[in-house]
Amino acid sequence: MTTHSLLLLPGDGIGYEVVAELRRVIEWMDSNSSAQFSVTEDDIGGAAYDRYGTPLADETLAKAKTCDAVVMGSVGGPKWDDVERHLRPEAGLLNLRKELDLFANLRPATCRPALASASSLREELVSGLDILILRELTAGVYFGEPRGIETLDDGRRRALDTQVYFESEIERLMHVAFELAARRSSKVHSVEKANVMETGVFWREIATRVGSQYPAIELEHMYADNCAMQLVRAPKQFDVIATDNLFGDILSDCAAMLTGSLGMLPSASLGPLTDGKRAALYEPVHGSAPDIAGQGIANPLATILSFAMCLRFSFAMNAEADMLESAIDNVLANDVRTVDIATTGIEPASTSEMGSAIIAELDRLKS
Repeated sequence: MTTHSLLLLPGDGIGYEVVAELRRVIEWMDSNSSAQFSVTEDDIGGAAYDRYGTPLADETLAKAKTCDAVVMGSVGGPKWDDVERHLRPEAGLLNLRKELDLFANLRPATCRPALASASSLREELVSGLDILILRELTAGVYFGEPRGIETLDDGRRRALDTQVYFESEIERLMHVAFELAARRSSKVHSVEKANVMETGVFWREIATRVGSQYPAIELEHMYADNCAMQLVRAPKQFDVIATDNLFGDILSDCAAMLTGSLGMLPSASLGPLTDGKRAALYEPVHGSAPDIAGQGIANPLATILSFAMCLRFSFAMNAEADMLESAIDNVLANDVRTVDIATTGIEPASTSEMGSAIIAELDRLKS
């Protein structure tokens, strides 16, 4: 029997609560699937800073580099607001992505059938929605140099963030976009700001060139601001949206609200294929939500759906991923909802009650 090694990094805030429910799902899969899972747990973000004095310890990074996949909760919180920037919780996540070269961030915005009415948009606009936002994750303005805050000789202060992209960084992301689209609805929107940014002109040029190698895939270019507008006007026009680090961060959160709750959105961050294996990190799109941490009301579904992506992309366990997603859909259809997705007349379930409902539905589907 195949054994897959997993590193769990709960992180901060609600991270420990949602990852606890994920552990129950992993244990169920360990007993009821064709594979077994060897699970190690460690800290990242603020929890790691408190424990190790750094948001990503060297030994934690070493574990991440040797395991088959990493699944995490979320990082951050006001407790660490006054910590130096390079030691803040978010720096641990950025360093992990950089060290593992996790350049391709897959953020699906899928409206689960039972939640179409929970979206902030009209139900007919989002029913059946299935978008995949592909965000470049290891370059762009979040990593470009020079950066910082400085005082000029004349006493004026200014801040610098530099948007930098190499040709190879755009090229490899666009190849992933077209490969993903070939398995979906064969359409890619390449999103940038070529009208005002040199990196946008460069991005459009390379996207067009790569697209010519995939004649069966439709390529459409779109400015980022128009894309944001179109996401709330007619979101079902999109299949795969490929964009840079900054725009991908913003647009994926915009798309998240189309689905009913940020607590429903998983993500996968993949590295290059090396000797038949990719480094991979799976995490919910939502943050650490320190305002509700410890109350037992957080929605664990984004984290569990991230594990479904792990089953699919890292372990080729497509049947198990399908079963897990079906279990979630069935639980939602039975009106088991955490407070963020509960509608009028539905008593909200706790985090652990949602986890129990999923396990019970997996048992039913398995029988």
